[in-house]
This record gives sequence, structure tokens and C-alpha cells, in this order.
Amino acid sequence: MKIAEPTLVLNKDICLKNVERMVAKAKYHNLTFRPHFKTHQSHQIGRWFREYGVDKITVSSLKMAEYFAEDQWGDITVAFPANILEIDRINQLAGKIQLNLIVESIEVARLLQRKLQHTIGIFLTVDVGYHRTGIASNDYSKIDAILQFVDIADQLDFKGFLTHAGHSYSSKGIDEIRAVHESSLTALEALRKNYVSKYPNLIISTGDTPTCSVMEDFTGVDEIRPGNFVFYDLTQLEIGACREEDIAVAMACPVVAKHQDRMELIIYGGGVHFSKDRLEVEGKTSFGKPVRLTEHSWELAYHEVNYVSKLSQEHGTLKVEPEVFDEYQVGDLIGILPVHSCMTANLMKGYYLFDGSVFDRL
Repeated sequence: MKIAEPTLVLNKDICLKNVERMVAKAKYHNLTFRPHFKTHQSHQIGRWFREYGVDKITVSSLKMAEYFAEDQWGDITVAFPANILEIDRINQLAGKIQLNLIVESIEVARLLQRKLQHTIGIFLTVDVGYHRTGIASNDYSKIDAILQFVDIADQLDFKGFLTHAGHSYSSKGIDEIRAVHESSLTALEALRKNYVSKYPNLIISTGDTPTCSVMEDFTGVDEIRPGNFVFYDLTQLEIGACREEDIAVAMACPVVAKHQDRMELIIYGGGVHFSKDRLEVEGKTSFGKPVRLTEHSWELAYHEVNYVSKLSQEHGTLKVEPEVFDEYQVGDLIGILPVHSCMTANLMKGYYLFDGSVFDRL
């Protein structure tokens, strides 16, 4: 590996297996698969999805929608509350692609209708327990008020209800993921029953990586939008949403110092590379887990007692066993599995593949 600074390396084979598995699950359950591209934000990786027949995507910003529209993605949902200050971008995109936005208030719906130059799809975002954004799923009076306006607005095409059960990311194991999922399904089914007679083609759209990865009952759901699954990470591993061998990215970091008295390796790789997302496991705060880099991938070679214990801006500190300490010298590269691959990828702005190619990203 000709790497001299922190570099995010991508195992293409693992990534493709993750994509293939989720595509197959969506097909088996007769679900529209609209993957969230906020994790990878890469034209090249996006094209891998096309090879599996994916033609609809989700993004988290209009800037991201523009980026993927440039690569011929023509049906894009922006799964972030519509920002009326970006109306010029909205109009430009809506004139080129099928653009879907989410709203949770009649005020935003009115502003969009007043300023839109093209028809857009509208999803009402509902809260099924995450309590970040969205209308409470049983607040029918608020939903009815918005829909009454959307029904007469010629630039707003009601598509359905969209939700994100983000509280699944706080789960510890399959049982807790299942509890979140079943609660969400119950809320969404009540919505469908209440509105399907008036809107027979309404779409129920959901999709967090934990539930989409491990659950097998999607009764009442029409569309899933997971994103993190393309890479996975240590958080998903801790939750129980993936196996360690499903994690498709690792940071290659130079070892820059060693401290035998503390059994610590110091790496070039800090908060500006990983973010400071962390895991609290068995009383330890972990910012990543080391792996042994090889010519074509990495090996899951080290016990859990080896971990990134601290991050500064550029420095990373690894607590390691004596045999791991002795394995590395200053100037060697060590791999680190990230706690949160979405944030790490966003900071690194590109991917190094083991065939030597480099993928850019937004």
C-alpha cells in the first residue's frame, strides 16, 4: 500500500455483498428499494447499485441531490425537512428529475406551492418514536390539515408517509431492534388504514439500517431506504445489525509513535478523520478497532481489548496487547474499523480501493 496519511480504504467485495443482500431482501418482500446514498456519496459506488436494478435513491440534502442528478439518477427523495430558503435549487432540480421532498407543516406546504415552478412529490414525515422531526403518527388533525391543502395545490403531488426509526440505533441486540420495528409497523399500519381509501396509491416509506438488516416482517411497508448498510461499522456491529466481516471500510493510519510503558500506539488519525463518535463498551470508550491490513483487504486479527482509546484533532491513541505492540513499528500502517462509517466517509471525501483506484465523493 502506497499510503502516507490517513486513508479510508474500501473493500469492494464486501460492499457489493452488502448491496446484493439488501437488494435481495427488498425483492423477496416485494418492497421498493430506495437506498440512502448519504453514507457513500459517490458516483462510482452509486453505479454499483444500478447493476442490481436500483433506479430510485434517497439523499439528505439538495446539494447531494444535484450531485447524483448529474450522474443520471432521475428519481430522488430528499429525506430532510424541505428548506424553503433553497427554493431556487428545488426549482432547478424539479425541472430535471422526479424530485420528492418531505414536509411536516402546512406552512412549508404553502410556501412551496407559492414558489414552485414545477410539480414535486410530497411525503409527510411522521414520527414513530425517534422524536427528531415529523408529525406524531396519530396526530390525524394535523395530517388532515396538511393533506387538505396538498390536495388542492397543483404543484404538490402527495406520495405518502415517510418515517425513520432512528431510535433503533440505540438498540442493544435483536430483541430491542425488533421492539422498535414492531412499534413502527403498528403506527404505520394505523396510518395506512386511516388514509388508504382516499389515497389508494399512498406509499409507506421507512428504512433504518438496523431494522432493514435483521427484520423479516415488513407488513404494511412499501419502500425501504437504508443507507449505512453499504459499509456498516462498529456501531451496527454493537447493535447486532451486522457481522464484523460485513464492515466494508477501514481507515489506514500510519503509526507515528510507541509508548511501551502504557502499551499505546500513536497513529496519524484523529477526530478530523474519524469524527468523535464513540462506543461505550464494558466500561471503555472506544473510537475504533484495529485490524491487520493485507495486500488485498484486512484481517480481523485482534481481540476486543485492543481499541482506539482517545482521539485528538490529528492524533489517535490505541490501547493494545503486548503482542500487538510488538507487531508494529513507527512507519507501519494499521487499519482501524470506524465507529460511524457515514461520518468518517464524509470527513475523508474519498475511497482507496485495493486495486489502487481512488473513488471521489461529494
